[in-house]
Amino acid sequence: MILLTRKAEFSSAHFYWVDAWTPEENERVFGKCANRNGHGHNYTLEVTVGGEVDPVTGFVVDLKLLKDILEKEVVSVYDHRHLNYEVPEFASTVPTTENIAIAIWRRLDGKIPHSTLHRVRVYEMPDLFADFYGESK
Repeated sequence: MILLTRKAEFSSAHFYWVDAWTPEENERVFGKCANRNGHGHNYTLEVTVGGEVDPVTGFVVDLKLLKDILEKEVVSVYDHRHLNYEVPEFASTVPTTENIAIAIWRRLDGKIPHSTLHRVRVYEMPDLFADFYGESK
């Protein structure tokens, strides 16, 4: 098996908030990130797939197809959106880097032909990222 990674980028706004908590508790736990107006990031997404190299094409996966899947399933949904208000999976889930990585995995799992989703890495900033390797089975 060989692993192949493709990058994509999107810009989104978000804030951290737990409705069951008081505003004071949200501010204590999340600090500036609890500002309900939100703040934005330029995210970098890395999606790693694994599989066998096709002996004819030399590919693990059709690179254009992978790019198109990332565009359809992630970039077109997340780019220039306020995650809390415009992306359904974050209506009741805090859109942390960790939860974004999990949500992207769920959007992509089973949709990339002839390969296995191996890792989703989401960079919120150059020095902050989360890796997700799938649901525990």
